[in-house]
Amino acid sequence: MAASAHDPRIARTRRLLQSALLDLTQEKPLDEIAVADIADRAEVNRSTFYQHYSDKETLLADALDAQAAAAGADLENLETPLTPGGSPPELLLRYLHHVCEHADLYRLALGEHGSPIAVARLRRRIATVTISGYAMYGQDARALGLPVEIAAASVAGSLLGILVAWLESDDPAQPDEVASWVWNALTRPHG
Repeated sequence: MAASAHDPRIARTRRLLQSALLDLTQEKPLDEIAVADIADRAEVNRSTFYQHYSDKETLLADALDAQAAAAGADLENLETPLTPGGSPPELLLRYLHHVCEHADLYRLALGEHGSPIAVARLRRRIATVTISGYAMYGQDARALGLPVEIAAASVAGSLLGILVAWLESDDPAQPDEVASWVWNALTRPHG
């Protein structure tokens, strides 16, 4: 009988691999880390790595997701009404504080030579939150002046741009200020 995704052994091995990669990213750039390095650090063999992950970029995206969830900062749980001019929700503040605490890792993941998978996941999460906000306020393609998915993709790209520019800044703003920037970009009328 094959093990299910909820098998504690699978979860443990994935945590070991995620931890190994996160530890290695503190020692050298992502593009210099080989699957063999990750497997060695996790004390598993390479075939075990490939039983769980197709590549290190997917592993990195999962590791970032797990860290955000552990910090109570998983953006998938953002269901706060989008109130223009209102205060950013606590979840967004927690997420940006989490990103700030792990700025080197997020700079690595979201930067020019980062993980396309991590970037795509974050873009998809932001677009999903945006689409939910549009639906909550009755903004459809007619009101937005373009298809909802395209408008949401535009917002997601803008917000990712804010995050990357913040992470790459020589004098980065505090997370609470960045939360205000992000919230203003997310809640201002589009279209």
